Amino acid sequence: MSTMNISLPDALKAFVDERVKRDGYSTASEYVRELIRADQIRRAERELVSLLREGLESGEGLAVTRTYWAKKRKLLARRGA
Repeated sequence: MSTMNISLPDALKAFVDERVKRDGYSTASEYVRELIRADQIRRAERELVSLLREGLESGEGLAVTRTYWAKKRKLLARRGA
């Protein structure tokens, strides 16, 4: 595990200390790690929404059925042969 030192204004340091105390974190590092993980999740969710929106706006939909997959497998098998 790597170490990162950060500087915080007194008000933010007091806030972090209070969160650690009230929310049962063992250390400020644990609290900050949770914040970073939550940010990663939020960003991934935004990216997913963006990709889903892009897909929905990309044009006419395609029915994906067993027949579709059978044709797709045949096509790929021919390309691989």
